[in-house]
Amino acid sequence: MSSEFPIDLKQFRKLSLDPRNPKLSADQKATLLANIQLLRDVIVLFTATASARGLSGHTGGAYDTVPEVCIILALFENSKDYFPIIFDEAGHRVATQYLLAALEGHIPPEHLLRYREANSKLPGHPELGLTPGIKFSSGRLGHIWPMVNGVALANKDKTVFCLGSDGSQQEGNDAEAARIAVAQNLNVKLLIDANDVTIAGHPSEYLKRFDIEKTLKGHGMKVVRVDGEDIDALWDGICQVVNYNGPAAVVSTRVMAPGIPTIEGQVKGHDVIPVKGALEYFKRRGLPDYSELYNNIKTISSPYLYVGCTKEVGANRIVFGEAVNMVLDGLSKEEAAERVMVIDSDLEGSTGLKGIHQKHPEVFVPSGVMERSNFSAAAGFGFAPDKFGVFSTFSAFLEMVVSEITMARLNNCNVLSHFSHAGGINNMFADNGLSDVHSSLYFPGDPAQMVAIVKAVFFQRGLRFIFSTRSKVPWILKQDGQRFFDGDYTFSPGKDDVILEGTAGYVVSFGDMLHRSHDAVLRCRQEGLDVGLINKPTLNMVDEDVIRKVGQSPFVLVVESFNQKTGLGSKYGTWLLERHLTPKYGYIGANKEGSGGLWEQVFHQNLDPQSIILKIKQLSQ
Repeated sequence: MSSEFPIDLKQFRKLSLDPRNPKLSADQKATLLANIQLLRDVIVLFTATASARGLSGHTGGAYDTVPEVCIILALFENSKDYFPIIFDEAGHRVATQYLLAALEGHIPPEHLLRYREANSKLPGHPELGLTPGIKFSSGRLGHIWPMVNGVALANKDKTVFCLGSDGSQQEGNDAEAARIAVAQNLNVKLLIDANDVTIAGHPSEYLKRFDIEKTLKGHGMKVVRVDGEDIDALWDGICQVVNYNGPAAVVSTRVMAPGIPTIEGQVKGHDVIPVKGALEYFKRRGLPDYSELYNNIKTISSPYLYVGCTKEVGANRIVFGEAVNMVLDGLSKEEAAERVMVIDSDLEGSTGLKGIHQKHPEVFVPSGVMERSNFSAAAGFGFAPDKFGVFSTFSAFLEMVVSEITMARLNNCNVLSHFSHAGGINNMFADNGLSDVHSSLYFPGDPAQMVAIVKAVFFQRGLRFIFSTRSKVPWILKQDGQRFFDGDYTFSPGKDDVILEGTAGYVVSFGDMLHRSHDAVLRCRQEGLDVGLINKPTLNMVDEDVIRKVGQSPFVLVVESFNQKTGLGSKYGTWLLERHLTPKYGYIGANKEGSGGLWEQVFHQNLDPQSIILKIKQLSQ
């Protein structure tokens, strides 16, 4: 790959725009349009490198809002009356933040070609303190506007801008943010990209009659709706809200990724543009053929060959939905619709619910980016003893629904929750009740165990939580080469699985770390260290038989991908001491921010087999 960035960012011309003049001059308009096209070309160019690496990268949202960004930059040039950060509610528009960092000289333009590459400091969401030039962390949808209100309260002499979207506006946090912005008459200006595309589909279809303009006006805000691709209309709308004394929003309607035929107006425009689509775009624009640039990017697979598991891998997050379908297949359509409700939070393709939507639409409720409301709806459906709500989202949103989980528990509701993309998160917070009630937390070790767990717990009463990872995992093998959780295996809630007996000590693991721990244990056994392995698929229940087995051995090592501060390891040692069991004890888990990439994360966190082996040997001395 060339060390030089193939598009010259020096073509970007600084422009000064005064909002007191709502009409663009011919030169201003020409400069603005040239800047917009330049930055859109750049975003397509470098985000497509993520596609070449086999990663996601989110082209559409960043590409969409370039006109708004260029206008804000021109306002910054005109006056010091603006807080000099372009806040953004969507981490999926991270490409904008990296592009601004390059424009401002914080990173060289050629570094953009390492977009999403492991250890490049260009992760999938902006992280303050990691990437030079990044001025804020966006976090989850719906979290930035409330914070921006605080920035406005701290800088009352400044106008504060925040980019928004029809996706982020679905979050309940934004409704609260609108109310305080109006009540305090904050000088916050929202520029909302209304492209009618989110991960699972089109809000106009699954949230009928939801209207951002009417909603914000109902809170008391000034709102101007414009065609976001009409630069004169967009500038006029921004002038109106900037000149307005108080909180105001421009709602820019446009199709997703306008001008990119392969993804324009489509759901797939939310994610990274395929290399082929990028090349077609450049050809249509009359720009050079960048095929060589992308061809020189190689997808790097993990060089490590794990033993004790299959080479074949499966996506547990997708298998969850397949397993639910297996349960529903045993019911008539009428009985399924009467007893079960599955609600989506705009993530059905990522959390396994899409398969349920397709095969059992009678139980499926498509919904928006509203995790709190959706979880509570599932709980309300499961308020009756014989009804069961099913809820699913990313594990990053679990912390957002802790209060709703408490309410569901207080009302004895039946909810089966699937939290995918787990790892490094405080998932154990799901079990936040008192000791007189119990919620079960499950993390299957492979796809076969996922099926076994779903079948076993689907119609159990109360709250049940099942976790999975984004990355695929292999099937665990027995010593004879057969799959451990296939055949006559039966899952029993609360019971641990003894994968290998051992006399030197035991490793306790679960989920995506099970096959890695299995590899480490097998390699130790090859060296004569007779280590055993326990799979703990039920994270918050003690298997008395197994804990006494491992507690009477020389050492216990808990290996997990959860947050080391709050994960299983932080509890297991206490459980041992409560039973007067005192082996040498250690635990390792996620302990620092990620590095980008997929498989590289394990090595980045020192959770790879060699690190596990090193910890085993330290404890065995």
